[in-house]
Amino acid sequence: MKKMIAALGVTAMVGSVPAYAGEVEVLHWWTSGGEAAALNVLKEDLQGKGVSWQDMPVAGGGGENAMTVLRARVSANNAPTAAQMLGFDIQDWGAQGAAANLNDVAAAEGWDSVVPAALQAFSKHDGKWVAAPVNVHSTNWVWANKKIFDELNLSVPSNFEEMAAAMDKMKAAGYTPLAHGGQAWQEATIFDSVVLATGGVDFYKKALIDLDAGALSGATMVKVFDRMATLRSNVDENFSGRDWNLASAMVIEGKAGMQIMGDWAKGEFLNAGQKPGEDFLCFRFPGTQGAVTFNSDQFVMFKIGSDRQAAQGELAKAIMAPSFQSAFNVVKGSVPARTDVPNDAFDDCGKKGMKDLAEANSSGKLLGSLAHGHAAPASVKNAMYDVVTAHFNGEFSSAEAAEELASAVAAAQ
Repeated sequence: MKKMIAALGVTAMVGSVPAYAGEVEVLHWWTSGGEAAALNVLKEDLQGKGVSWQDMPVAGGGGENAMTVLRARVSANNAPTAAQMLGFDIQDWGAQGAAANLNDVAAAEGWDSVVPAALQAFSKHDGKWVAAPVNVHSTNWVWANKKIFDELNLSVPSNFEEMAAAMDKMKAAGYTPLAHGGQAWQEATIFDSVVLATGGVDFYKKALIDLDAGALSGATMVKVFDRMATLRSNVDENFSGRDWNLASAMVIEGKAGMQIMGDWAKGEFLNAGQKPGEDFLCFRFPGTQGAVTFNSDQFVMFKIGSDRQAAQGELAKAIMAPSFQSAFNVVKGSVPARTDVPNDAFDDCGKKGMKDLAEANSSGKLLGSLAHGHAAPASVKNAMYDVVTAHFNGEFSSAEAAEELASAVAAAQ
């Protein structure tokens, strides 16, 4: 691994902008084209402040490979300036005492008043800011082919029964109603929305966040699994193992009517030259209106030498700057992690996402996504994955699945 090679500190003024003789080393897993383009916004912003960027990309899904590399770096007393991280992993590093204290930067920049409390629960450890959130991805979205909706004279469903009726019409017309990829995290993404739509906010919290055994095994959860079975009956027979973006393509190409997926799916529609409201529709999973299930990419800052802290502070400020939050999230498909960013640069789905986030934050209906590591620790999440996928594949009845879910969570804790 490369080590930091430059001492960091404030040097002379360049015009009205202070220049920093140094660099930041950032570990992340944003290696796809769109993700890399979004990250370049941050790199260029820092370069304008005299801080160079030493890139440390580690390819691989949700960051498992990156966390392996990070552990080795920290164990060798060679921590990077910052590392991309999600949810409960942030708290783990905070508990280990490896994270830097960003309270001074946060106080100077007013983070407490603009970052939703549900995000702060992950950004802070033991009352100290240890991470700067980059975005909010919301997961309870449905992406739909507008041409199919128009052809079948369908309106946006407002509850699960209306969604089921719409899927019946799509199937009768020869379309696959629901585009889906048979991977555990994709089934869990659907499960998040169905739990919220079926039981409401309080039940979602009780079952997926508080992990209450009665909620996990009771009648409402049986109904959740009944609805999961209804959705399963509306996917095509070739769904097993399909990547999420290939499911998006089915909707884009007019082969399928809808996809239940997080807001990153929007990038697939935009890359295909489609426009929201004209070619595709974006709406909250029926029955979850007013609430948002989320995950948030954050950069955890690590304890480093005092000579390197000036550039680290500039990195934290740059991540949280409203101008960057807007520019980055327009490219990424997510929405800003602060609630005071103007929505002018965002498309219709982005504007709706920002409005929904602000309203959910104000009403206490901003909920961590189980599927994406923001409701329960990884051991519990993975135990739930196994049960949800087994039921989706017909291994359990709904009643059996509810009992298995409670048992699996108990064993995982």
